[in-house]
Amino acid sequence: MQEFLIALPVLLFSVVAHEYAHGFAALRQGDPTAFQLGRLTFNPIRHIDPVMSIMLPALLWFGTAGQYVFGAAKPVPVNPRNYKNYKRGDIIVSSAGIAANIALFAICVVLVVVVGVVGKAAPVLDAPLSLLQRMLFWGVWLNVLLACFNLIPIPPLDGSHLFYHVLPPQLGARYRQLSRFGFLILLALMFFFRDVFVLLLRPAIVLTRAAVSLTGPFVLDGVPF
Repeated sequence: MQEFLIALPVLLFSVVAHEYAHGFAALRQGDPTAFQLGRLTFNPIRHIDPVMSIMLPALLWFGTAGQYVFGAAKPVPVNPRNYKNYKRGDIIVSSAGIAANIALFAICVVLVVVVGVVGKAAPVLDAPLSLLQRMLFWGVWLNVLLACFNLIPIPPLDGSHLFYHVLPPQLGARYRQLSRFGFLILLALMFFFRDVFVLLLRPAIVLTRAAVSLTGPFVLDGVPF
């Protein structure tokens, strides 16, 4: 429970940043929909979905004995018809959330090192800084996981928008029709084709291990990474 309470706010911030990036990119591309609906904000209340942001992470966490946690925020509404250039706008907006999570991954790696240096220089601050470093390690893992997950080319994930633009028009139209079954396909991947799902997320595992190895000398006592 303690580790879940540490990971949950990091997950919520990460998914909110992901959706904010979509809305901000859409605004820059000419679509004010998210801004007009009050979704261009870091206020989590405007983005949290009770099922995807709270219930799903809790069920996954406690159902797997803390081995797995995942979640999502309410998708930011966008209207691609407002983009100055449809194809360019769709690619930029679809990539924005992934880019935000990759940026947060890198920032968390740097902050893990900074917190470690400060903690080792000032042992009196060890307890609060150890807690902060644990949260930052969750930021490392969850953000790279979100980035890789959203790159999976299954509609309506962001990766499907990018993959759509390399397909011939007729095939692309049929491909997008899969969006009505996208959630079911993802569930099937997660629970019945787990080896395939893990393979798709392999880059997240590799990058996290590299980050842990890089930051190892700066890990404070009591941080389980």
